[in-house]
Amino acid sequence: MKIRSKLILLSALLLGHLPISRAQNSTRPNFIFVLTDDQPYGYMGCTGNTLIKTPHLDRLANEGVLFTNAHVTSAICTPSRASILLSQFERKHGVNFNSGTSMAEEAWQDSYPMIFRSEGYFTGWIGKNHVPVGEGGYSSGLMDSSFDFWYAGHGHLGFYPKDRHEIFQNAGADTQIEIIDEGVDYFLTNGQKVDGAMQFLKGRPTDKPFMLSVCFNLPHSAGTSSMKMRETDDDLYKSSYRDQEIPLPDHYIARKDIQEPKLPAGLLRASDRQAGYDYVDNPEDEKETYIRQLQAVTGIDRFVGHLREKLEQEGLADNTIIVFTSDHGLFMGQYGLGGKALCYEVTTHVPMIWYDPALSADQAGQASEALVQTIDLAPTMLERAGIEVPASYQGKSLKPLLQGASSTREYLFTENLWSTQFGNPRCESVQDQEWKYIRYYENSTLPASAKIEAAKAFGLPVNSLLYTVHDHDMVQYRYFAESYLRYEQPVYEELFHLAEDPQETSNLVDDPQAKAVLERLRKEWELQIRQAAGTEKPKVLRYTYEGEIEQGRNISSK
Repeated sequence: MKIRSKLILLSALLLGHLPISRAQNSTRPNFIFVLTDDQPYGYMGCTGNTLIKTPHLDRLANEGVLFTNAHVTSAICTPSRASILLSQFERKHGVNFNSGTSMAEEAWQDSYPMIFRSEGYFTGWIGKNHVPVGEGGYSSGLMDSSFDFWYAGHGHLGFYPKDRHEIFQNAGADTQIEIIDEGVDYFLTNGQKVDGAMQFLKGRPTDKPFMLSVCFNLPHSAGTSSMKMRETDDDLYKSSYRDQEIPLPDHYIARKDIQEPKLPAGLLRASDRQAGYDYVDNPEDEKETYIRQLQAVTGIDRFVGHLREKLEQEGLADNTIIVFTSDHGLFMGQYGLGGKALCYEVTTHVPMIWYDPALSADQAGQASEALVQTIDLAPTMLERAGIEVPASYQGKSLKPLLQGASSTREYLFTENLWSTQFGNPRCESVQDQEWKYIRYYENSTLPASAKIEAAKAFGLPVNSLLYTVHDHDMVQYRYFAESYLRYEQPVYEELFHLAEDPQETSNLVDDPQAKAVLERLRKEWELQIRQAAGTEKPKVLRYTYEGEIEQGRNISSK
């Protein structure tokens, strides 16, 4: 297995493969951060799903703290993951699929893994990365070389990562969750193991605490759509949930039955949506996708069970904190919608569990309804480790909530700057415990359908036209991000009374009885967006087709 670890080779040479004590000598806590991909809040037993089997995640929540009102800052992969790393809103860090930028090394050094490493932690990253870092983005090698232990691929992994990434070629398993499980086992186990033709040198030093990030590419459709029921697949991925009645989501509408779109047709161009989300258009494909998602999350649940068993075996369980969340949710045909990016609860509301063996009996097993965000996790982990939190972090520590406080913020802000040929409008939302206000801006981007038509007419590669980011896209993105400075007015607004309408079915923006609430949230929006943007320019580098060609590099969509 080609896992890069400077300390693995060093310890093997210096120790001559002598047995290493399994117990950890350091008293500082270890951290394992588990991030799933496209997992809506209600995909676990502990979050109300009566169909799925997630006993290990349920146990983790029952022995830790479950945050029932946790949200992302941007409901799309790259900006959300960058936000988690830097504890910043997208408008501050400035990295998205359409931004034409990569995270500068200066910003990267303030990411939670690098802060932990600078404070003496042994750091690992296993699974997926979807944030371009350094000069040349995914090809820079900066992120790969920043960790003591790197066993990951840039971009999607697919259900069979060996088909996409060379680094996984020598893994014993074939499926994504099991390959990641194998990598985590490698990371946690000291000593030497021979498995067929593969030799694993275990070099995690026992006198150091560790910070391990485990990032799945499931239940994302890049993984579930590539499931093939191969002979070598576990039975879980072949038969589970197929003998059960699979329900459609509340408010599901097949494409042929849409009478009135959720948003005005000129605002959200559903016809330009990426084809990968077309499974929501009919009940049969929708249910098949949901079955695969259930299988994937159950597989991740099994991984969590194995993880806790391994921590016990290695004498690490009493000093290892486990954090579990997702990068965003996903539309599954609710209101006829597919994909993500928008500021509805379906896409921003995610599971979040904080498990700490040091929690008191009164703290463990609690469910907090406080408004929290995924940018709160990095400062919480650093504070728990006794490490100073960088001034650049915008998240709020969860420590007061873990100690019994009822809230740390009155309002929560989310945003979408991924407005491209795929039809999504720019939008922002502000919400409190009872209400949510969403504002949308003019959507005048060139439609995907026009690009596809041109590609066919001139014999051009379609994916190149759709996914390559150019210098003018970088300029457009910055123009979008700074629109609030020009006092750009919304072209459409929504107001939902979440306390009575949690599924956001009734827009009350024109309701006279809600006028005072609307005005209050409009004013709060102006404060929240300025706080999210911060006062400094994003620490980013040019990462466009033109820029990479100038440097003699190729750029490919991830």
